[in-house]
Amino acid sequence: MSSKKHAEVPEKPASGFSRRGFIQGVGLGTGGLGTGLLEPVAQAAPAGVSGPGPVPVTLQINGKAVNLTVEPRVTLLDALRDYLDMTGAKKVCDRGTCGACTVILAGKTVYSCSVLAIDAQGKSIQTIEGLPANNPVSVAFVNHDAQQCGYCTPGFVMAVKGFLDQHPNPTPEDVHHGLSGNLCRCGTYVGIRKAVQEAARAAKGGKNG
Repeated sequence: MSSKKHAEVPEKPASGFSRRGFIQGVGLGTGGLGTGLLEPVAQAAPAGVSGPGPVPVTLQINGKAVNLTVEPRVTLLDALRDYLDMTGAKKVCDRGTCGACTVILAGKTVYSCSVLAIDAQGKSIQTIEGLPANNPVSVAFVNHDAQQCGYCTPGFVMAVKGFLDQHPNPTPEDVHHGLSGNLCRCGTYVGIRKAVQEAARAAKGGKNG
């Protein structure tokens, strides 16, 4: 009987796949990954993508075309405040829950913190700066002391304007439901609802502003 020992050779998995074989196959280090596994992902990127650097954007704000250059990630709110010095829309929650940044986009009230500036191109944008000082909504807010600290007021005024444009003769229930997306930290909801009713009467069932 021979005393010579033979090195044991591990059996090859029946499937033909092993962890060691995989590691050896993908290459020595990240070089194999860079030229093998990740390259198809890069090639699959769609054409015509803007960014990541600044790109030219044209916004239709309060009836005027405004040109600016922003990164595609910049929100409409930040474009208004940081690039155009239009600070009426307030940056409060910055996550689409309080309504302080409300503007009217293409005839609909939206949270400007939740809209990219690049996506707002080609659509009419109305902000608090575009309303006359004596517009029915703002006057009604003053009459009913609905502004209190005033921080949420610009967003509320735009929300009310957009609401009355769509519901010129609202019931109290309509007002309660229609403005539920805006929050007032001072709790002046009673005054705000009275202001909406007065603004609706002052507009005589027509458009505001």
